[in-house]
Amino acid sequence: MRPKESASAAVPAWVETKLVVNGKPQVLSCSPATTLLAALRNDLGLNGPKYGCGLGECGACTVLVDGIAARACVIPLAGVAGRSVTTLEGLADERGLHPVQQAFIDAQAAQCGYCLNGMLMMTVALLARTPQPTEQQVRQALSANLCRCGTHVEIIAAALRAAELTAGAAKDAA
Repeated sequence: MRPKESASAAVPAWVETKLVVNGKPQVLSCSPATTLLAALRNDLGLNGPKYGCGLGECGACTVLVDGIAARACVIPLAGVAGRSVTTLEGLADERGLHPVQQAFIDAQAAQCGYCLNGMLMMTVALLARTPQPTEQQVRQALSANLCRCGTHVEIIAAALRAAELTAGAAKDAA
């Protein structure tokens, strides 16, 4: 006589997930409960996205999924199977820093730095859909990212500077 199978026996211990992270194909074997944030930090060693609230509220864990800003702490790894994920580490290329990264340095938009990942990634997403945002559009786009140390003025200035830099880069490329 066979022993009864428990309900948990039906849930696989590990799931293989294929995705592209920062332009490189990845295959990760993780528990079905693994979040994208945990896989990025623990399995791939990408520490740009931070663990903040764990509820998708603060924005510290923001990444781009197929170019759209997303909260990695609440997305199951399996939810991004076959998709492209960009982290802070994936913004720079062989030519140097991404214009948004450079703008944040130029504006000295860091104090403690904990929110910066989210602020940078949200700015990249904003500029992709609105290349020349107004200050109000920047404030609106970044309003869901929490900054506890008070560098809001510099962060807004950095986002507006990033729009100038990306516009200049687009003109140079044309």
